Amino acid sequence: MDEAMWAFGRVSGFMSLALFTVSVLLGILTRSGRPLLVLPRFSVSILHRNIALLATVFLGLHVGSLLLDSFAKLRPVDVVVPFLGSFRPFWQGLGTVALDLVAAVIVTALLRQRIGHRAFKAVHWLTYAVWPVAMAHALGNGTDAAGQWFLLLAAASGAAIAGALLWRLSSTFLETARARGGNLQ
Repeated sequence: MDEAMWAFGRVSGFMSLALFTVSVLLGILTRSGRPLLVLPRFSVSILHRNIALLATVFLGLHVGSLLLDSFAKLRPVDVVVPFLGSFRPFWQGLGTVALDLVAAVIVTALLRQRIGHRAFKAVHWLTYAVWPVAMAHALGNGTDAAGQWFLLLAAASGAAIAGALLWRLSSTFLETARARGGNLQ
């Protein structure tokens, strides 16, 4: 049973990271106002949200399975308070930081109507911090981090995120700037 929990924890963590990668890429595309292949812009936004939700489900499965795994020795406090874990506390702590940031984004998304768009948007910018912290956690704490397949996927994901972020920060990012009144936020 322990080996099954450990394997499930690894796979669910990998799936969560892969889905969060796609979610960040789609989030940047959503903000650009561009369609994706044959999908209209509103569908890209819906896809972004649904993939982020699925990534969060896999993150919950990752953490939950490792809480139940006797080898991981993860305690409930380790899930909330960073850098207290017994196994590679720094790298495990980065996973906790990423989880805490994801929780902040989820809470503000659920309270978006009450806290307003500006507060939601300010907290949503934390997603740009979640991804590299989660990747560092995977590379430093992950069982498969030394595997060539994982390093290749991590490098490809990093290149895709870096490219999208550079595009996001460029002055030509918004295709619909005129439609939005010239606002290049």
